[in-house]
Amino acid sequence: MHARVTQFRILPDKLENFRLASNSIRPIIRKQAGFRALLVLRTGEEAAPEATVVSVWDSHEALRGSEKNLFLYQAISRVLGYCEGFPLIKEYEVISSEFAGK
Repeated sequence: MHARVTQFRILPDKLENFRLASNSIRPIIRKQAGFRALLVLRTGEEAAPEATVVSVWDSHEALRGSEKNLFLYQAISRVLGYCEGFPLIKEYEVISSEFAGK
């Protein structure tokens, strides 16, 4: 498995807008080949919140496929208006994981 970790600095008073925009991505990401999981995490003070978005994929090819079919850029464009600057994006190989089954 592989993960993409994207870090955003959210503009003051735009946290709720960011949350709504990031939720709007969920139906789209579920349709992406090789998609496994999505976490949107918040940190920082209310006046200067930050968000870390972690998406987990079956393989490096699936992760890269979400770039080639423009999903990644569509997702970023939905939240970018509520952020300060462009996000920091990194890719990781998952060496250990545990997801609860439903």
